[in-house]
Amino acid sequence: MSLYSDLAEGKEKLSLVGLGYVGMPIAVAFARKIKVVGFDLNEEKIALYRNGVDPTNEVGDEVIRNTRVEFTADPARLREAKFHIVAVPTPVNDDHTPDLTPVEGASRILGQNLTRGSVVVFESTVYPGVTEDICVPILERESGLTCGVDFKIGYSPERINPGDKEHRLETIVKIVSGMDEETLDTIAGVYEMVVEAGVYRAQSIKVAEAAKVIENSQRDINIAFMNELSIIFNKMGIDTRSVLEAAGTKWNFLKFYPGLVGGHCIGVDPYYLTYKAEELGYHSRIILAGRRINDDMGKYVAESMVKNLIRADIPVKQARVAILGFTFKENCPDTRNTKVIDICRELGEYGIHPLVVDPAADAREAQRLYGVTFASMEEVKDMDAVIVAVAHDQFLSLDKERVDSFYNPSHETKVLMDLKGVLDRNRYLTEDYIYWRL
Repeated sequence: MSLYSDLAEGKEKLSLVGLGYVGMPIAVAFARKIKVVGFDLNEEKIALYRNGVDPTNEVGDEVIRNTRVEFTADPARLREAKFHIVAVPTPVNDDHTPDLTPVEGASRILGQNLTRGSVVVFESTVYPGVTEDICVPILERESGLTCGVDFKIGYSPERINPGDKEHRLETIVKIVSGMDEETLDTIAGVYEMVVEAGVYRAQSIKVAEAAKVIENSQRDINIAFMNELSIIFNKMGIDTRSVLEAAGTKWNFLKFYPGLVGGHCIGVDPYYLTYKAEELGYHSRIILAGRRINDDMGKYVAESMVKNLIRADIPVKQARVAILGFTFKENCPDTRNTKVIDICRELGEYGIHPLVVDPAADAREAQRLYGVTFASMEEVKDMDAVIVAVAHDQFLSLDKERVDSFYNPSHETKVLMDLKGVLDRNRYLTEDYIYWRL
């Protein structure tokens, strides 16, 4: 009997290692079809899941309450499963080199609990070669088993878009790869249980790893181009979004927009690719140029804020500035790798300590990672300037009357920076406003 059949008939279990914004929705999806063990080292997170709480807001509390996933922080429970999916984050260090600590740690834990006949599939974004050259040796060393004989491996890059209710695991074509044809068939069959859009069988594990890392590198470069255009057009006194709307009437114009590029994929993956290229003696030019532009956008926004305060004859030092939104993307509580913190820190260099508001964000995470304490919307008053940094649904409904109430009434000119262009620009093209957007 094949592993696929054993899973389908409930004779074997699937494990999900890493229950974050990516791993948890995968576990929930599979649990609708087969038996699933959901493992994460974070006992607090496991407790929330067991109590029917979804801290990620990816599937919602009701789904978590009703899922059949067996949530656990006990690594020994991994021995119950034969098909393992590893979905832990792969961040970068401060020097932009890959931080493989999470995936190496997950490999060690899984290796210590690996049984013969298992299939291990990595979903974490890595540069080509990590699965076979780094993860497999760890699995073999910790388990005492031999890859290709006692267990098999594969790679299937995650394509889930956190906070996106349309593009989900089920609706996105899944790239799958395996160390041999038999393993590939098994992995493809297992994912086809839940991925309605179907699977794409990559030629090799390295091809699948490379495909994932270039997907986000391509987006990063395109957004960097938009950010550079924004800088240029702002100097010309031209509204960038208006230019893009005009250019977008051509059928083959790519519709990207300027913005802060944070998160765990677009702002990270290019560094994995360029790191491997450097190892092979090639220094990236286009990819790293795009990264430099995007990494500097927080500083650019802060500098633009200072210039606008000066234009409004408002003293810069100790200016009261509110920042609406702190997460790395809209309608998502995740604050990790947010670029809004760059704005906060840069403003701090000018003696400005902004009031940060984000009703959608994980407040405890923001405090732990950045020392940022959120204020409430009611506290946004008597401001000298306001930055709308994230396009949360809560901010899309802000009308001009509410925005007016944010400011110090003694100011003749109000500084409003709408980074994502979520407000009606025409309402603020008045003498009492300096309206600025990327």
